[in-house]
Amino acid sequence: MDTIKYLLPDSEIPKAWYNIVADLPAPPPPPLHPGTAQPLSAAELEPLFAKELIAQEMSGEREIEIPREVRQMLAQWRPSPLCRARRLEKALGTPARIYYKYEGTSPSGSHKFNTALPQVFYNKIEGTRRITTETGAGQWGSALSIACSMFEIPCEIFMVRVSFSQKPYRKALMETFGGRCIASPSRETEAGRAILATDPECPGSLGIAISEAVEVAVKNADTKYCLGSVLNHVLLHQTVIGLEALRQFELAEDYPDVVIGCTGGGSNFAGIAFPFIGESLRGGRKTRIVAVEPSACPTLTKGRYAYDFGDTGKLTPLVKMHTLGSAFIPPAIHTGGLRYHGMAPLVSHVQELGLMESRSVGQKAVFAAGVQFAKAEGILPAPEAAHAIAALFEEAILCREQGVAKTLLVNLSGHGHFDMTSYMKHVAGELEDYDYPGEEISMALSGLPVVSA
Repeated sequence: MDTIKYLLPDSEIPKAWYNIVADLPAPPPPPLHPGTAQPLSAAELEPLFAKELIAQEMSGEREIEIPREVRQMLAQWRPSPLCRARRLEKALGTPARIYYKYEGTSPSGSHKFNTALPQVFYNKIEGTRRITTETGAGQWGSALSIACSMFEIPCEIFMVRVSFSQKPYRKALMETFGGRCIASPSRETEAGRAILATDPECPGSLGIAISEAVEVAVKNADTKYCLGSVLNHVLLHQTVIGLEALRQFELAEDYPDVVIGCTGGGSNFAGIAFPFIGESLRGGRKTRIVAVEPSACPTLTKGRYAYDFGDTGKLTPLVKMHTLGSAFIPPAIHTGGLRYHGMAPLVSHVQELGLMESRSVGQKAVFAAGVQFAKAEGILPAPEAAHAIAALFEEAILCREQGVAKTLLVNLSGHGHFDMTSYMKHVAGELEDYDYPGEEISMALSGLPVVSA
């Protein structure tokens, strides 16, 4: 009853990323200028991003070629394995066939490296001298610091303060590769100082950290900003996950009835889900797509679909997304990568089109699922990925109760080796569930910008 791995040779690393925009029945709403509320031009994004990344952000082409140099570097760990979890199936007593796509084999231990490499590559060839970014739990900051080290570009990483304290080994990893890691909110930026003046003990949020990183990039002509999730080009780079999985299911002579991914900003979810949604939109097999988020940060399940800022300081463009309001400060749950007030505009649009569904889970169930998965499969999931695993268990148990043998696929987006403090608190019974109160969400949403139709 061993786990079965479906492996592909390096030659089958996808040659092009998949852009779901080309197949959607309605185009996504455009990003707007934060001052004029008019659709953004490519030139208006150039102070922040490399030109090629801006072109990808605005592209409607179905396939965008992956540069040869990037494919060569991806080959260090890609294609990642697709695993049939027979031991887990037995432990759950389910007739379901369970598969997981394991992204923890990357140098940084998560899917984030799939986009860190191309983002730094394009900045390098365009002459960028420094890169700034934010990070929550630290997976993105780790990936970007490694990629910047490979291309010899300095990077500065504003890490959400609560995660900065909870996850010291992530900080150590970033610094090992030369990244400068700063607790956010910090006193190094106007945005950070303004937050601290109001709340000196502020635990931080991804929205605040984004404001700080963007401010540094905008004020320095030799500096660009890189984002680890949310934006179209980031989701695009992650589609190597789903594209590989499609080919691996051919080897397995199977096909998923349900695809499940966790959602914070939306990148790993889009990476696994968008290629399968594209197959369905082009007349192929139908698959249920399930997004899973924390009940403490319920963007898709309780947020409003509206134009909002991507950061707390209101420096970023306005994008239409499921949001809890840019002023939203999530509680200090032990899943830093999912503590973001907004959802990727493309993921939000896909949900509005009825092409996916979403649900939320509490952190006690999340960590319990992570431990049970580890005991069956020998891999301790990152808390973010354990959200998807908790939903996977629900689907597998439903198959058992109904006597239905469905094929289930989950994206195991990274390992939890840097999250042992959180797992220790789970084992000690110290974690609490937190359902964000509706009145507090309403308060955060009351400050949404007014954008005319």
